[in-house]
Amino acid sequence: MIESDRELSSMVQELWDNDVNRLKPGVDYKISLQGKAGDSMAGNNDDNNDGAGYPLFTFVNENIFKKETFLAFISLLDNYESDTGEPEIVTPEEVAENHKFLDSIIHTPTMKIAHKYLVEKHLSPADDTKFKEQLYRIWFELYARRGSSRPDSSGFEHVFVGETRGRRTVIGFHNWIQLYLQEKLGHIDYKGYSVNAHSPKPDENKHILALQFSWKNGIKPKGSIFIGVSPEFEFALYTLCFLTSPNERVKVQFSFYDVEIVCHHYNQKHIGTTYPVLLKYQNPQ
Repeated sequence: MIESDRELSSMVQELWDNDVNRLKPGVDYKISLQGKAGDSMAGNNDDNNDGAGYPLFTFVNENIFKKETFLAFISLLDNYESDTGEPEIVTPEEVAENHKFLDSIIHTPTMKIAHKYLVEKHLSPADDTKFKEQLYRIWFELYARRGSSRPDSSGFEHVFVGETRGRRTVIGFHNWIQLYLQEKLGHIDYKGYSVNAHSPKPDENKHILALQFSWKNGIKPKGSIFIGVSPEFEFALYTLCFLTSPNERVKVQFSFYDVEIVCHHYNQKHIGTTYPVLLKYQNPQ
């Protein structure tokens, strides 16, 4: 690995080791991978592509959702209009919820580690209030996504909530909590896991999964998500990658995983999208 990747890998490992709110696979949650999804790149949402007859999640210990960061995160998930092209109206209550979420994560071990590193690299202000302002700009400020003339999207909405384009295609939506909650409501139809010639077969006891699903009549042909991690871990990891790497793809090694973190910038000010791509397991026994 190149030097910057090695340094970033060591930071990500530290975030991982300090993600105290991470769930344990098979204990705090269980998933059922079932079959491999078919090729749905054409965007047709039919049963021929369905490699799974049952939901992805068979069990989640919802007591975990009562923890402060999870509670604050979940309160944000219903604040958005999913269709791109529809301008977002942000109410004062929603702004307050955004700030409450940032307040809840800023003092978690993972965010403290990320903040300290970013300050050392002169990429973030040392002052907590100014750091929160930077986070707000990166994640919550609205911008116009491709094909729209009005502010209709944000990094947070795209990555953690999900959006639809033309009501037929799901874009973004890289968060397991939103996936679980939407599946529980009957809005998600899990179609199976995704693999290609170079990617390892997913493992129900690991924390990264590539998958296909439909949501609100739209199809997500291939999505990739962390499963069971805390909101603060993802927020810290993606903020770190966004601010430290000029490249939109960076390879990191941590725990059992070799992962490429994709992080597309929008005008260098906001996150366009970001998600993990599993390259291989380091010791797949």
